[in-house]
Amino acid sequence: MNRISSFAPIVTKESKILILGSVPGMQSLEKQQYYGHPQNKFWQIMFALFNEEFSTDYEARISLLNINLIALWDTIESCERKGSLDSDIKNEEVNKISELLETHSNISAIFCNGQKSYKNLEKIFNKNFPMLVFAMPSTSPAYAGMPFEKKLEAWSVILHHLK
Repeated sequence: MNRISSFAPIVTKESKILILGSVPGMQSLEKQQYYGHPQNKFWQIMFALFNEEFSTDYEARISLLNINLIALWDTIESCERKGSLDSDIKNEEVNKISELLETHSNISAIFCNGQKSYKNLEKIFNKNFPMLVFAMPSTSPAYAGMPFEKKLEAWSVILHHLK
């Protein structure tokens, strides 16, 4: 089984919130882009939240996050996984979330994209979170049980933490 690794964090000195996934899926790894699967709703949700026209250009996507003070990373630094499902993750090593938060002190809330990310964060901090943490509905195509509109409504909570 192949060992896969997450990407470097997308973060600026001004970032106010941190969105954490678990680890990139196969299509994201192939493209070397966060949320690279065309059926993943992450980017559609982000553009909709900020009333911006949707773009498939990765630089425009990163710019949208930076302008809106959003940092992006994963809870898992590396793991073994066949395919893209979180349920298939084995032998994981966690990212240094604490260090990121220490060096980016403007971050005041964490939003976990899905249950795997949230459960990993619980382990990292031994359920003693240093700030507000939200378990958000996964934007993954594997979580098709919630319609886009409901996901968008749930994710809109991040707007209150960017004021």
